[in-house]
Amino acid sequence: MLTDFIQMMKNKPNVRYVALGALLILVWLTQWIPALATIYSQTIYPLISYVLSFFSGLFPFAIGDLFIFLSITGVIVYPFYARLRKKLPWKKILLRDGEYLLWIYVWFYLAWGLNYSQKNFYQRTEIPYTAYTPEIFQEFVDDYITQLNRSYTPVNSINQDLIREETVRIYHQLSDSLGVNRPPHEHPRVKTMLFTPFISMVGVTGSMGPFFCEFTLNGDLLPVNYPATYAHELAHLLGITSEAEANFYAYQICTRSEAMGIRFSGYFSILGHVLGNAQRLLPEEKYTRLFKRIRPEIIELAKNNQAYWAAKYSPVVGAVQDWIYDLYLKGNKIESGRQNYSEVVGLLISYQEWKKK
Repeated sequence: MLTDFIQMMKNKPNVRYVALGALLILVWLTQWIPALATIYSQTIYPLISYVLSFFSGLFPFAIGDLFIFLSITGVIVYPFYARLRKKLPWKKILLRDGEYLLWIYVWFYLAWGLNYSQKNFYQRTEIPYTAYTPEIFQEFVDDYITQLNRSYTPVNSINQDLIREETVRIYHQLSDSLGVNRPPHEHPRVKTMLFTPFISMVGVTGSMGPFFCEFTLNGDLLPVNYPATYAHELAHLLGITSEAEANFYAYQICTRSEAMGIRFSGYFSILGHVLGNAQRLLPEEKYTRLFKRIRPEIIELAKNNQAYWAAKYSPVVGAVQDWIYDLYLKGNKIESGRQNYSEVVGLLISYQEWKKK
C-alpha cells in the first residue's frame, strides 16, 4: 500500500503539489497560532517522537546524520547529473531540487521544529521572570559556588546505563512541575555522531536529530561532560528548543542525581556561563574574590577541559558553523542566537527566587 501511494505521488505531480501546499499551510498556521502550537507541543509531538525515536532506535548508527549528509550531497550533485546525463532543462532541475527542499522543510517542522513555536519556560511553568539585581545575582553565585565545591568528585569513566536511568527517572519526576514532556521511552537510545572528528572541529558536543527524533553525542566527550550533555540533548528530544532551557533542564536533572559524578557534571556544566555573567556584571574586585573561592581542582579541570576542546577546534570551520547556527536560531524565534546558551543563568535565578516564595 505504501509503495502504491509513493508511485501515485510520482505519477500525479498535481496531487503531490497539493499535499505539499497543504502541509506548508499547516506548518505556517501552527507557527502563527499559539493554540495550535500548544496542541502540537503537548499532544501531537509526544506521539511523533514516540514513533520516530522507536524507528530510529532500531538502527545502531545515527540515521539522521546520514540522511542530512546524503540530502546535502544529493541537492548539490543532482543538478549536474540531471543536466549532463539526463539532459534535463535547468528549469526542471531547479524545480525538482526546490520541491525536495520544501519537503525537507515540512518534514523538519512537523517532526520536531514546530516546538519552536511553543510557549517559553516562564509561560509553561508560570514561574515569573526575575530581573537581575546585584544582590540577587551575588546570592545566586555564592550559593552556586558552594554547591559546586561540595559536589566535586573526580569523574574518570562514563557509565552510560546509570546516566540513562538517572536522567529518565528524574525527567519523569520533574515533568509536570517544570513544563517538559516525559521521555517517550524508558531506554532512549543515544547515538554517537557519525562525523565526530569534524563535529569536534566546530565545537559541538551533541545534537538533536529532528528528522527521526534521535539525539546524538560527540564521540570525543570527556567523562565529566557526558552526563550533562546527555541530559541537555534529551531535553531537546522532549521538545525543548531553547538552548538556555535545555541547559536549565540538564542542570536540574544532574544536580538532583544521587550519583556523585552525574551531580558534579551538572554543576560543572554551567561554570563557564556563571563566570561569564559574573565577569560582565560584577566589579573586578568582587569577581576576583568569587573566582578564588572555586576549588583549585575544579579550576584545573576547567582549564584542561578547555584545552582539550581547543586542540580539536578549527577556527575557520567553527566560525562558519557558528554563523550558520546563529542564523538558524534567530530564524526560529531564538532572538539572542547562540548567546541563548548563557541565558540559563537567568532561568536558574528566576527558579531559585520562585522557590523561596
